[in-house]
Amino acid sequence: MDTAPRPGLRERKKQRTRDALVRAALELFTTNGYERTTVDEIVETVDVSQRTFFRYFAGKEEAAFAVQEIAETHFLDAVRQRPPHEPPLDALRRAVLASWDTIGEAIEAVVPIELHMRTFQLIESTPALLAAHLRRHEGLEEELARMIAEREGVDVDTDPRPRVAVALFGGVMRLTGRAWGAGEDFSVAAMRELAASYLDQMGPALAANWHTDEEHGDEHAEREEGREERGEREESGEGAKMREKTVDEE
Repeated sequence: MDTAPRPGLRERKKQRTRDALVRAALELFTTNGYERTTVDEIVETVDVSQRTFFRYFAGKEEAAFAVQEIAETHFLDAVRQRPPHEPPLDALRRAVLASWDTIGEAIEAVVPIELHMRTFQLIESTPALLAAHLRRHEGLEEELARMIAEREGVDVDTDPRPRVAVALFGGVMRLTGRAWGAGEDFSVAAMRELAASYLDQMGPALAANWHTDEEHGDEHAEREEGREERGEREESGEGAKMREKTVDEE
């Protein structure tokens, strides 16, 4: 049972104003473009002053990532909730998929989930936002690496494994985001399905031999053929030397 005290009227009003600014900003960014949207247009949509906007956000960039921050916090919470016996990469995989399954309610409290997904596309296709996203991602990876190190009982500053695991996981998720953005289905379900598919390839990509049995057979045959050719050349050379030696002796 949730026993947290209910926010007071003043706090609820402030939260509603912030949420309204976020929604207006994201609607304008995704419709008109991030660079072409001004703070004046955002505050005019919500009917508040610029001073009110800057009371909540340092600038447009912070507003653009407001919902993304909710998603990141939701994911970190999911990682903390994973059972301690799960290996790090398995825990990260299960946490991100679980967070995709449950993030809808948290995001819908601020903006429609469809708007959040359109904003994700915007971030991937806008150089200024993509650069900011990558900077933010570095901070998230560091926090995640320290979380994994604590979970596994190792020192993140002397043991490279937490950062290696998180770097691998982060790279797969970046690839997932690019593939999703280049596709035609921009739903949460499509993002989750891609994430699951790509994450499932981590183990085989690291441990398995990438060649098929047929390719192995072809390569083996080529190697055997090469050995036979070298043997024939060597035998031919030895035969010629023997013939020369016989002639000299005669």
